[in-house]
Amino acid sequence: MTTDKSILSQRKLAVIGLGYVGLPVAVAFGLKGAHVVGFDIDKQRIEALRDGKDWTREVEESDLAAANLHLTDDPSELVDSSFYIVTVPTPIDGARRPDLSALKSASRTVGGALSTGDIVVYESTVYPGATEEDCIPVLEESSGLKAGTDFFVGYSPERINPGDKQHRFETITKVVSGQNSETAQTIAAVYGAVVEAGIHIAPSIKVAEAAKVIENAQRDINIAFMNELSEIFHLLDVDTAAVLEAAATKWNFLNFSPGLVGGHCIGVDPYYLTYRAEREGYHPQVILSGRRVNDGTGKRIAHECVKLAMTKRKVISNVTLLGVTFKENVPDIRNTRVIDIVHELEKFGIEVQIADPLARADDLWHEYGLKLTSLSDLKPADAVIFAVPHSEYLEQGWTMIEKLIEKDGIVLDVKSKLSPTLRPAGIELWRL
Repeated sequence: MTTDKSILSQRKLAVIGLGYVGLPVAVAFGLKGAHVVGFDIDKQRIEALRDGKDWTREVEESDLAAANLHLTDDPSELVDSSFYIVTVPTPIDGARRPDLSALKSASRTVGGALSTGDIVVYESTVYPGATEEDCIPVLEESSGLKAGTDFFVGYSPERINPGDKQHRFETITKVVSGQNSETAQTIAAVYGAVVEAGIHIAPSIKVAEAAKVIENAQRDINIAFMNELSEIFHLLDVDTAAVLEAAATKWNFLNFSPGLVGGHCIGVDPYYLTYRAEREGYHPQVILSGRRVNDGTGKRIAHECVKLAMTKRKVISNVTLLGVTFKENVPDIRNTRVIDIVHELEKFGIEVQIADPLARADDLWHEYGLKLTSLSDLKPADAVIFAVPHSEYLEQGWTMIEKLIEKDGIVLDVKSKLSPTLRPAGIELWRL
């Protein structure tokens, strides 16, 4: 396998989908001299990127400006490309089944631009077999060409970690695969010209698909274990964070902690694997058990808030939620499980105020029908739930919390980021 950067001049690249995954990929190739067409169906997204603005905050403005990148929402501008990278979302539907609608739509778009000799690489997370069973037929129908003969397909799972400035596209080992050895080698060479951490060639597309889906299923199960431990330790009146700190002194103890599990990866991908397993007649036990525990964590936090108030013989009429994105230091609200806390509190007739320095108000209203309130406009609350520890909040710590809560109030620290020893007098502190 060669990592000769001249290969980037031999193929014109197109990246389909310019979100958290696609934009860093497109910019990375564009910074290495490749000519990249960045395509997205969201016209507003394209216009913002043309203005040098990335609302995902995954790419520096200077890199976006410097990359050799042509941004478009016009499918006809893809026809001159010869190496297509598909990075569109693969969510689940209301019944927690895989939703491949965006992936199939992207496949139709790419199929309409394909020429003989082209290569299509999928990065979107799918169940094993989806690329060959679901995507290739769409490409063939749209192009009138035959996969494996006229054009070739590969799979290279994305490993982008939103908000992580250390582990980036270029610094994470890239798994690649192809329909045949020659295609896999070509894909490896293209990615190898940009990815500094190295390339791993999987023996088949299915292996690469499976590797991706179990990465997040593994994390999901481990976090579910932590969430279950948290429930047990609360019954025993033991601080979970202190237990984990002590256990972590052993060299091979795995570093996981309890929390809300949302977003477009860990809270979604396990359902892709269980769906495919059930199609084969196998009903997964461990994976789905972990999902049930994690999906119930938001409801549990809301109930703990109400129980604490009852213990203190305190009536809670309003609660402030700090943070609503699916994880800290990112603006993404997709599949955020903070919403579960909101809905459960509202069932008790409790008014909920939501503040978040990164979430976009329009997105929150459009997706969930909820309003954002600025920190300065929050009314003093009976309880504060510190749900998402954005750096901006951590810098202010208890000083901020104390200003937002009534005397003798309750604070629920979901990620155990507030120091118990610095807790102001009169405030009840609960940690997941």
